[in-house]
Amino acid sequence: MNDQTILELDGVCKTYPQARDKSVTVLSNISLSVPAAQAMAIVGPSGSGKSTLLNLIGALDRPTSGTVRLDGRDLTNLSATQLAEIRRNRIGFVFQQHHLLPQCTVLENVLLPALAAGRVDSKLSDRAVELLGRVALADRADDRPTVLSGGERQRVALARALINAPSLLLADEPTGSLDRQTSDSLIELLVELNRGEGTTLIVVTHSPELARRMDRVMELRDGALRELEDRG
Repeated sequence: MNDQTILELDGVCKTYPQARDKSVTVLSNISLSVPAAQAMAIVGPSGSGKSTLLNLIGALDRPTSGTVRLDGRDLTNLSATQLAEIRRNRIGFVFQQHHLLPQCTVLENVLLPALAAGRVDSKLSDRAVELLGRVALADRADDRPTVLSGGERQRVALARALINAPSLLLADEPTGSLDRQTSDSLIELLVELNRGEGTTLIVVTHSPELARRMDRVMELRDGALRELEDRG
């Protein structure tokens, strides 16, 4: 990990309108600074806004107020086209459900973000093969997702998220649908890839095991974010 700041949130609020001119505030005055290559977990009760916060960080949504900066760029001032470009090239996403395309092979699924960015060439194809090797699926490159186990599909999704060498990897409950043994294996892989790729990792999780493996743990509760010193 180094001292360069890759992500900054300053006074971020998110409010959703309700019926009869009312509104509900999910996030209130969130400020956060994340150094490059750090691995961080965001924990908190269900419905506390963890996924909402991840969507704001990942340029999938905009805050009601406040700023989100990635690599020094204020995402709140960018157009939809500019945000889409950042999502393709600077951010990798891993969700609880793998969202693999069943009609495509494992290798083709890994290459999808590169295809969307119009960047597929022999170098990217070689990187896809290398990433499949790193997630222990080199021998499954030509298989379809339907013949893979749940853990294998999630590992393909992880390789896919890394294909464009993003500076930031966001994972929303990546172990939530996995059994204990498969979950432990994926946790080891996330930690290994964070260190090996040097990619900043932010994970939303209910798993104490996953949170303990991160460099830093933040708790989101009642709209406020605070750092947890005691991880027990």
